[in-house]
Amino acid sequence: MVLLDHVVAADDESLCAAVQVREDSLFYVDGAVGGWVGLEYMAQAIGAFAGFQARLRGEPVRIGYLLGTRHYECTQSRFALGSRLRIYVKRVLQSEDGLAAFDCRIDNESGPVARANLTVFQTADGQKLLQGLST
Repeated sequence: MVLLDHVVAADDESLCAAVQVREDSLFYVDGAVGGWVGLEYMAQAIGAFAGFQARLRGEPVRIGYLLGTRHYECTQSRFALGSRLRIYVKRVLQSEDGLAAFDCRIDNESGPVARANLTVFQTADGQKLLQGLST
């Protein structure tokens, strides 16, 4: 599933993506998208960042996994219809084995509405990892 509308900007350490809540949004119910979906917006922005970095290096885009967050803080229980959100992710840690951490933030037209630190993992052979988990 792709929830983000587009990438606004990206550089060596960060990315900004945008999404507007519409009636055809995947998690749209009763005039809004739940605030908990912000965590997925952040994860997808990290995925876009990883894909952007891979393309810059001339490498294929690899599968990545959200390992979790210790704290997701969102000041809104819902993102209302028509809300224009900017999702900011900044890499703060990257290990050679594929583990990374990102500071993430979601802003609406009035300013920040959600924050989290996400831990992710990316492997060179995601298909092999998935097959190993299923056996």
